[in-house]
Amino acid sequence: MTETLDWETAWLPHYPYATDDLSQGIWRQKRDEAMGKRYIEANPQSLTNLLVVDIDDGIALQKAMWCTSYRPNWVVENPQNGHAHALWLLASPVPRTEYAHRKPVAYAHAITEGLRISVDGDKGYSGLITKNPLHASWEAYHLHTHAYALDELKTALEADNCLPSPSWRKTKRRYATGLGRNCIIFDSARLWAYREVRNHFGSPESLERAVTAHVHGLNAEFKDPLPDKEAQQIANSIVRWIVTESRLWNDGPAVYEATFTAIQSARGRKGIRKTNQLRAENTRSKIMEVLNG
Repeated sequence: MTETLDWETAWLPHYPYATDDLSQGIWRQKRDEAMGKRYIEANPQSLTNLLVVDIDDGIALQKAMWCTSYRPNWVVENPQNGHAHALWLLASPVPRTEYAHRKPVAYAHAITEGLRISVDGDKGYSGLITKNPLHASWEAYHLHTHAYALDELKTALEADNCLPSPSWRKTKRRYATGLGRNCIIFDSARLWAYREVRNHFGSPESLERAVTAHVHGLNAEFKDPLPDKEAQQIANSIVRWIVTESRLWNDGPAVYEATFTAIQSARGRKGIRKTNQLRAENTRSKIMEVLNG
């Protein structure tokens, strides 16, 4: 199989963003037209099958080659400065918008961060647009045809001590890029929607409008937001799950209010216990200060 055929098989978008000059903007084009552009959208709007890392370094190719047990499938280099995009092909694409598939999205996000760490890639790269390996502007290196499982990449990254630490997940929203935006928007919006349900019982249309507005508001907070259609798919997924699967919705307002009251009461009791404990500790501390006076 030739390099061109490999890329055409691995690259899935049918109507991708593409451009010859990023400073002039990007817009959606037919696949055949986009294939001739210098920059193209890496993945379809609702799937991730290519993990992309931007290596802003004059020895980007060498850095990518250091990943001996998990080398990228492609390294697409700018011959003028040596900077490159490294792309890893996944054996199973990860759905980005369906409620039932959120853990794989978070997993893929962590793996992408590990790959970035392994090659000292750009933290601010969004993952949306990549250098087109078929374009004459770039030097493209097709290293192999093996498609990776996420678990396979995880094992290799662990061996090189390149997986992100647990504290990495607490990164502030404004710094999130790539799949991180998707994860943060989804998790924030679904928790907000669970509380918002109480205002929309009997009207899925009203709930959909509220969740849609909230999702697009969260998306707008990012320096490099998700495409509007992908943000809308997240909103649709949350609403669809609530209306068809969630007991919050199916049990109705009476049960919801009773559950909400019980939760608030439990939190209140926990807060009182914690306050009393702190007061007791402060009292003991003051007594010891006097005795040691």
